[in-house]
Amino acid sequence: MRCILRVECNIQVINKLGLHARAAAKLVKLSAGFESSVVLNNGSASADAKSIMQVLMLAASQETHLLLTAEGNDAQLAASRISRLFENRFGEDE
Repeated sequence: MRCILRVECNIQVINKLGLHARAAAKLVKLSAGFESSVVLNNGSASADAKSIMQVLMLAASQETHLLLTAEGNDAQLAASRISRLFENRFGEDE
């Protein structure tokens, strides 16, 4: 029997500009490095975190709450690193 790890966590967009193009590109680059699938949900909208267009379509502004779901062998690591990226404001000052 083979088990697939699934991790869910709530994250908040805290940087002033929200999930804009530069921040989305950092998210996509980080997500692409994981084997696990990574999905962000904003209410009824969802996005594959490995797709820049889907991430931008979320239109996640500052204070937006997202549900991050990572599924696969490295799901825990993916969720942890992506959460940290949001907590660090994508490397931006504000």
